[in-house]
Amino acid sequence: MQNGDTMRERPRVTEIARTASFSACHRLHCNSLTEEENKRIFGKCNNPNGHGHNYRVIVTVRGEINPVTGMVMNLTDLKKHMEEAIMIPLDHKNLDRDVPFFKTVVSSVENVAVFIWDSLEKKLPPGLLYEVCVHETDSNSATYRGE
Repeated sequence: MQNGDTMRERPRVTEIARTASFSACHRLHCNSLTEEENKRIFGKCNNPNGHGHNYRVIVTVRGEINPVTGMVMNLTDLKKHMEEAIMIPLDHKNLDRDVPFFKTVVSSVENVAVFIWDSLEKKLPPGLLYEVCVHETDSNSATYRGE
């Protein structure tokens, strides 16, 4: 076997990840609940003036390593897609007022992860997106895998 032939024996699958950070504010509030129910469920996060976070997002793609390029995906392309799917719609925004998705969906960290997944899935090659993990604080995060 010649040097490099081992990569051609079987496909190698790996995961690569890229991180982005954005700042946004939101209010945890459900329009179908009463003001009292919202206050009871969401507590201080239901403040009518909202509150902000410095979110950190880790996007993981999973696939076969291309034997020619040595990559699952060009990270420059992933960076561009993340800019379009995360930074442009979410950075320095009021999630509830500026992002149409959150007009009818509570802007919880779980739903932020779903929003990012849905946005990225439209831009990436089919089946490549593996996981979106959103850190709302150092203590709170949500991970979504499209299920």
